[in-house]
Amino acid sequence: MKKYALITVFFMSALIGVAQEKPNIIWLMAEDMSTDLECYGMAAVKTPNLNKMADEGIRFDNCFVTNPICSPSRSAMMVGAHQVKINAHHHRSNRDVPLNENFKPFTYWLREAGYTTILGHHGVMGKGRKTDMNFKAENIGPWDGKTKFGLFDKYDTFEKKDQPFFAQIQLVASHRGDWWDTVREESKHPVNPDEVVLPAYMADDPVIRLDWAKYLDQIEYLDNEVGMIFKELEEKGMADNTVVIFIGDNGRCNVRGKGYLQDPGLRIPLIVYYPKELKGAQVRKDVVSATDITASILDFAGVDIPDYMTGKPIFKNDFKRDYVYGARDLWDEIEEKSRAVTSGKWAYIRNDKPEVPYDAHQAYLEFYRPAVHIMRRLYAEGKLDENQKPFFEPTKPKEELYDLEKDPQELHNLASNPAYSEILNQLRKRTLAYDEEMKPVSSVYHPVHAISVDVMEWVKKERPEEYQRMLDGVEIGFKAMTEGYKKSLK
Repeated sequence: MKKYALITVFFMSALIGVAQEKPNIIWLMAEDMSTDLECYGMAAVKTPNLNKMADEGIRFDNCFVTNPICSPSRSAMMVGAHQVKINAHHHRSNRDVPLNENFKPFTYWLREAGYTTILGHHGVMGKGRKTDMNFKAENIGPWDGKTKFGLFDKYDTFEKKDQPFFAQIQLVASHRGDWWDTVREESKHPVNPDEVVLPAYMADDPVIRLDWAKYLDQIEYLDNEVGMIFKELEEKGMADNTVVIFIGDNGRCNVRGKGYLQDPGLRIPLIVYYPKELKGAQVRKDVVSATDITASILDFAGVDIPDYMTGKPIFKNDFKRDYVYGARDLWDEIEEKSRAVTSGKWAYIRNDKPEVPYDAHQAYLEFYRPAVHIMRRLYAEGKLDENQKPFFEPTKPKEELYDLEKDPQELHNLASNPAYSEILNQLRKRTLAYDEEMKPVSSVYHPVHAISVDVMEWVKKERPEEYQRMLDGVEIGFKAMTEGYKKSLK
């Protein structure tokens, strides 16, 4: 009897050992950030914790989201399938519509594999609990896709008893918000506006330089949050068996960034840290889609990749992606339809609504883009150069083609240059093929009314002095103005 008891104990211990071999996984998702870290070469910013993560991990230089706006991009990553395919491509839409039964959030599969799924973190700004799905979902609870729509098991804390765990933590600081001035004021070394290096498509103006410096202040703030999370892993004895992934959910919230299919809107940082299994100090140049990150998380967890996923595990020996297919559709009150492919070398954009300008005076963005207000005035005064004017023209080109190796800032549209007709035609066909491949499973379209439209009209009418400050490049505070508008309705 004693012999069998010993065998049972040994067997159970072996099982526990196997279970503990599964790595914990933390997905750090910085909001509205292009590759604007020190380890990617961004001037004037200091990101020692992310630099260390890159030095000891793998930095990817050609990772792209499939949509440059938060909710479609996050929806694609949550399912591991392109947002157009799952009919989640319109921003803040279909919130009442269950995900098509052929798809599931990737956290469902992690739970099936024995993972505790965690949303947010107790120590980061705002607790980091944003999900923002364009299908019916709840943050916490079980999932069956019919009557239960929970994405995660619990909030904010990871403990040894949760192992193996998956934690998705949003780092909100880099998102435009009323905290930007406070973060800068409390910084021990605020970024010097004179030291920032603006892209050529931005006007060199003191207001724009200060705005860029404030953005970099937020990046330094969240870099400290990354360091805090690593410290917690060390203190809890879980650092050695935890994969940490750092990304942006879409590009920076500025000219050509968030909301646009140009490179600053689609290209995001991606750093993967897992010294136990992955050799550090690597820089990979292969093309990666954000949905590939989802597939890679399942692969780390030992989960077979569902057939419906358009993402592929990036650490498999046979991983290869030629292009990332990008799409831009509804964003608040702006009806839009543009498609793109990028290979890291070439970027092609097809604008199906060229009559909708880049600067569409979208209400929400009016509160949060000082550079647009300044450059809009300079455009009217004829003071923008040829690199800066296109964003403010009354229409967009029907097609855009850029050589990212020779022209990384996409200053020269080659679509009308006969010398590039062959590559233009190739990418045009590739985009059309993706259009068919990613055809939506449903045509249901339930957009949410954007309150920013109402707030903007109220500010113009009831707060003309504040509106003028906005035109002068001051962020007057969307949250504060929204609260004022709501009070006026009572």
